[in-house]
Amino acid sequence: MGLAQDLEAIAVDIAREAGERARMRRAEGVRIAATKSALADIVTEADREVEDLIRARLAAERPDDGFLGEESGAERGDSDITWVVDPIDGTVNYAYGIPVYGVSIAAVAGEPEPTRWEALAGAVFHPSTGDMFRAARDEGAWLGEHRLAVNAEPSDAGALVATGFGYDPTTHAGDLAAVERMLPLARDLRRAGAASLDLAYVAAGRLDGYFERGLQPWDHAAGCLLVTEAGGLVGGWHSRDAAGRALTVAAGPALFPRLLRAVDLG
Repeated sequence: MGLAQDLEAIAVDIAREAGERARMRRAEGVRIAATKSALADIVTEADREVEDLIRARLAAERPDDGFLGEESGAERGDSDITWVVDPIDGTVNYAYGIPVYGVSIAAVAGEPEPTRWEALAGAVFHPSTGDMFRAARDEGAWLGEHRLAVNAEPSDAGALVATGFGYDPTTHAGDLAAVERMLPLARDLRRAGAASLDLAYVAAGRLDGYFERGLQPWDHAAGCLLVTEAGGLVGGWHSRDAAGRALTVAAGPALFPRLLRAVDLG
C-alpha cells in the first residue's frame, strides 16, 4: 500500500474506536463541560475524552506527525503530515440524544490550512449506524466495500440539498437568504447538524449537494476528500476551489456550479 492508503487504514481504525467510545459515553449520559464561541456551541466531557483517545492513538502510530483538533488546537509535528480531527461532529445532536453525529479524522500534507494543504486520507464514522466512510487520495471513496459516487445530476424533481446554520446569531439572516436563493434548485432541504456526515452523504449519493458557512477545518477535512474522491466538486467563497470558513459548497458536477452561484455572495 502507498502512504495515503496506510494513513486511511489508521484513520479508519481510530475513528471506529473513538466512535464506539462516544456511543458508550452517550448511553451513560452526557455532561456539558463548557460553551465555546456561542451559547449554543457546547462541549461535552465526551468530546474531550474522545479527542484525547484519538491523540494518544495517533501519537503511538505516527509520533512525528502534527495534530489539529477541535478541542485542543494545533500542534506542528516533525513530518509533513497533520491529522485534522473532530472527535464528535454534531455535539448539540449528541447532547440532546439525536443519533446524528460522527467522528471525522483526516490526514493532510503541507501547511495545516485548507487552502494550502493536500488531503491524503480521511474517515468519517457514524456510530449510530455503523457506517464507515473512507477515502485515500486517488483511490476513491468507500462505504465498506462499496465504492461511492456522487449523483451525476439531480432528478427532474430538483436537488436534495443539506445546509447548516452557524452558532453566531448575527449570521442567521444571511444563512436564511442563501437558503431562499437556493430553493428554486431544490426538491427539499435537509438540516441534520453534522457537516462531516452531510459531506459523506453527498459522496454516497444520499444528498445531491451541501453548503454551509462558518465551518472549521476539522468539520470538512475528511468529508471534502470523500466528495472529491467520489467524483464531486468542492468550493468556497468567491468560487475558490477550497472549502473554508466563509463558505463550503459540495455537489456533483452538474449541480455544483448552479448551487455555488446561488449561495455565494462573493
